[in-house]
Amino acid sequence: MVQRVAVIGAGISGLVSIKSCMDEGLQPTCFESSHDIGGLWRFKETPEPGRANIYQSVVINSSKEMMAFSDFPPPAEFPNNMHHSDLMRYIRLYAEAFNLLQHIRFKSIVVSVRQTLDFSTTGQWEVETETKGQREVHVFDAVMVCTGHFTQPHLPLKDFQGIESFKGNYFHTWNYRNADGLHGKRVVVIGIGNSGADIAVDISRVAAKVYLSTRSGAWVVGRVGAGGLPLDLGGTSRMNMMIQKLLPSWMNKTEEKLNMAFDHKLYGLKPKHGFFQQIPVINDDLPARIISGQVQMKPNVKEFCGSRAVFVDDSFIDEVDVVVFATGYNYSFPFLPSALKAKCGHRLQLYKHVFPPALTRPTLAVVGFIHAFGSISPMAELQSRWATRVFKGLSTLPSEKKMMEEIEKDTLTMHQRFVCSERNPLQVDYIPYMDSIAEQVGIKPNILQLLLKDPKLALAVLLNPCTPYQYRLTGPGHWAGARQAILSQWERVVQPFRTRVVQEPESKPSSTRNIIFLFSGAALLFCFFHSKHPLSSFDPLSFFRSFAWD
Repeated sequence: MVQRVAVIGAGISGLVSIKSCMDEGLQPTCFESSHDIGGLWRFKETPEPGRANIYQSVVINSSKEMMAFSDFPPPAEFPNNMHHSDLMRYIRLYAEAFNLLQHIRFKSIVVSVRQTLDFSTTGQWEVETETKGQREVHVFDAVMVCTGHFTQPHLPLKDFQGIESFKGNYFHTWNYRNADGLHGKRVVVIGIGNSGADIAVDISRVAAKVYLSTRSGAWVVGRVGAGGLPLDLGGTSRMNMMIQKLLPSWMNKTEEKLNMAFDHKLYGLKPKHGFFQQIPVINDDLPARIISGQVQMKPNVKEFCGSRAVFVDDSFIDEVDVVVFATGYNYSFPFLPSALKAKCGHRLQLYKHVFPPALTRPTLAVVGFIHAFGSISPMAELQSRWATRVFKGLSTLPSEKKMMEEIEKDTLTMHQRFVCSERNPLQVDYIPYMDSIAEQVGIKPNILQLLLKDPKLALAVLLNPCTPYQYRLTGPGHWAGARQAILSQWERVVQPFRTRVVQEPESKPSSTRNIIFLFSGAALLFCFFHSKHPLSSFDPLSFFRSFAWD
């Protein structure tokens, strides 16, 4: 019987795993290699090898309601897209509210995780740790790996001929803290992921010129959406998901809308892939820096010749002072047995990106190693809730054969739909993935049932952004405050803006009866169809045929 669980890492994934263990009556012990919680989001003045690092200007891409802990809404006064310091405040509030710190052993490095000799009958693991130079071996009934994937910088110097002759300074974004020391410099940033774009913008405020080099381009969107509200609150409802399945041609208009804001081809940004094939760059300032000439787009670097950078189109820049490599990260789990690091394509061979299928006892789970068009945090929390249910035997996994078949099928589909690589090994559909995990736990919202019992809540779940609170409405881990959290989420969105209230003339409220009737009908239509045809297997033609007369 599983009781003692080792949690490796005290970032967001580790903290939600600790709480999930507590919720299921398990006894978690978290090993954190640093002196504090927060993982990636804890800013470090000096880079710490083997740990994720961020720069001073980092602002989270997901808005607070979309990345919230499912039973702990962020304070209403907190900004929607939080600076990393505000996010750390939120993380600390969460840890304190649920007494998570008492389960964490700081400055404890996990050296190895290996099966006990009687694993086939007990499912136990030996976890070897090192604290202040002293090694110790612990036996646990289960293990949750929550170490993330931004710890090992990928610095492909061999791909850049002549880099050894470069006379200036070069470093990976992992080393970047701020633009100090770059005043008046000529800087080349190689790579246009979120870090590359952020750092190019940051440096451009003080540098003489910044050149942003990209091999494949990127779609760029800002954090600010329609009406000045967070962009990720739009288009992320269950109704939007249904419409996208019903009318996939609407998805093609996304690129048109982005180009109406600024032409990606004109700005040298247009990528080779479609918008939904890869997570876009989230940056509010890059177009403004390009139009002002402070950032200049360039193709991939072919070679370096002293202080000259030569690009694949044979253009060149002389007197380059600094090169910043925004070339991503290699994911690594050095403490795990090699058998558990098998791959399927570029991804780890994990059932639903959580469980190694070959284990005779499902007592090890990877939490938070996931990517989607949405925040990682809610997905990691759902993974941790599922994992603890599996540990206790309350949720069962399919046979190894069936898990492998699903992994191979999912990998094929993923590679067909998304741009995957060693640096971007996996991507999932946000709401469908969360719903698939929620189904395993028994916590997926039943909208048809909600419509009959609580129409107001049902419409909010269907038409509003799919926030994490939806997975606390029912089933194991049900939270009594989930309904109110959903119905009040827009108040928390608006609250940070109320620092100067602008008075408007009073006007008579318009009737909403027709609107409610329209959306209620749409909701019933959605629920009826969804009960017969899950969105994962949606066929637009079958939708219309299901309502045709014989």
